[in-house]
Amino acid sequence: MISTGTATEAVTGGRGFPPAWRSWLAWAIPATFYLAAFYLRSAPAVMTTELMRDFHIGAKSLGNLSACYFYAYVLMQIPTGILVDSWGAKRLLVSGSLLGAVGTVVFASTDNFVAACVSRALVGGATAVGWVITLKLATHWFPSKSFAMLSGLGLLVGNIGALFAQVPLRLLVESMGWRAVGLASAVVLLIIGAVAWISVRDDPSDIGFRSYAPAGLSALRNRSVRHLLNGFGNIFKYSNTWLIIFSQGGFVGSMLSFTGLWGPPYLRTRFELKPTAAAAVCSVMIICWAVASPIAGRLSDAIGRRKPIYLGGAVAAAAGWAILFYLPGLSLPGFLVIAALTSFSCGAVILGFAYAKESVPVKFLGTITGSINMGNMVGPMLLQPGIGWMLDRHWSGTLANGARAYSAQEYQWGFALIIAWMTLSCLLISITRETNCKPTAG
Repeated sequence: MISTGTATEAVTGGRGFPPAWRSWLAWAIPATFYLAAFYLRSAPAVMTTELMRDFHIGAKSLGNLSACYFYAYVLMQIPTGILVDSWGAKRLLVSGSLLGAVGTVVFASTDNFVAACVSRALVGGATAVGWVITLKLATHWFPSKSFAMLSGLGLLVGNIGALFAQVPLRLLVESMGWRAVGLASAVVLLIIGAVAWISVRDDPSDIGFRSYAPAGLSALRNRSVRHLLNGFGNIFKYSNTWLIIFSQGGFVGSMLSFTGLWGPPYLRTRFELKPTAAAAVCSVMIICWAVASPIAGRLSDAIGRRKPIYLGGAVAAAAGWAILFYLPGLSLPGFLVIAALTSFSCGAVILGFAYAKESVPVKFLGTITGSINMGNMVGPMLLQPGIGWMLDRHWSGTLANGARAYSAQEYQWGFALIIAWMTLSCLLISITRETNCKPTAG
C-alpha cells in the first residue's frame, strides 16, 4: 500500500518503520565517511609549503596535485550514481573506504610527484561515493520531508572534516610531519569501512522494517547497470539539471579553492599571519558554511520554495568575494566579518540537491544526485589549478624557504576566476524553474 503526499513513500516489510536510532545509525556511518572525504580534499591547504618543498613544485603544479582529487571525484560521480541504484550503498561504502586507505598510504609514502598525483586521484575516486551514499540512505531510512534538512546536516558534517583539516591538522603536521599524519588518516578510513561492513544496510526492508523509499526508487534495486546507464541522458531533458549542475560549481569551487588550498597562503601574505592563524580564519569560514547549510534547507522547506534562497545566496556570495579580494584597505577584522557572511551565503548550495531531485523523475534519484555532486566538484577541479596557473603567470620570481612566494596583488589575478564563476552561477540560477518543494516531473 502506498501513501501519497509531497513525495510517495513505499510501505514494505512487516514491522513498521525502523526506530529512529536505527535510521540515524544508517545515515551516520556514510556521513562519517563523507567527513573523512572532506578532510582529505581540504588537507593540502595547511601544508602548501611542505608539499611545494618536498615535491619541488610551483603553484600550478600544486594546484594540479590538489585537483587530482577532484579530477577522479568528478569522473566517478556518474558511475557512483548508477551503481548506488543497482549495486547498493553498503558495497560502495566499504569499497570506497578500502581504496581510499590505499591511496592515502601511497600519497604519504612517496617522494615521486607523479605517484603523488596518481594516489591523490585514487583517494578522490574512492571517496567520491560518500555524498551520494549519504543522500541515498537518507531517502530509504527517513521520510521524504526530511531530505533537505538531512542534506544540509550532511554538508555540516562534511565541513567538520574540513575543520579538522585546518588548525588541528596544521598542529599535527608541525608536531608529527605530514607523512605520519597521512598514514594515521588511512587507518581511520579502514575503521570506517569495517564499521560499515558490520552495520550498514541498503534499505530498512533488509532487516524486516518498512522502507521510506518511493516505490519507483525501490524498483531500481532490481534493474541492471546497463538499463540505468541508458537512462542517464534523460535527466538532461529537464532544463533545471544542467543549470543547477553548473551553478553548484561556483559555490563549492569558490569555497574549496579558498579554504581548501589558496586561502591560507594568501592570508599569510596579505595580513602577515602565522600558518595556524591563517588556518583559523579559514576555519571560521568553514563553520559559517556548515551552519548555513541546514538553515538554508529548513528555511526553503518552510517557505515552500527553492529559488529565492538559492539565488539570494549566490548573489550575496559573489558580492562578498569581490569585496574580500578587491576592496582596498580592508582590515583583518573587516575581512573576517565579510568572509563569514560570504561563507554563510555559500551554504545555499545545499538546495541544489533538493531542487534537482524535484526536477526529474524519482527513478533518476541516484543519477541526478551524482550529477549534481559532479557539478560541485567541477568547481574546485578547475579553479584550484586555474588559480595556480594565474599565480605562476604573474609570479615576480620571489622565493621563501625554498618555495615560490606570491604577493597579494598576484593572488588577485587568480581570484578573479572565483568572481567570474559566481557571477555565472547567479545568471544560471535566475533562469531555473521553481519546483515549490514538490516533484515536478512524472
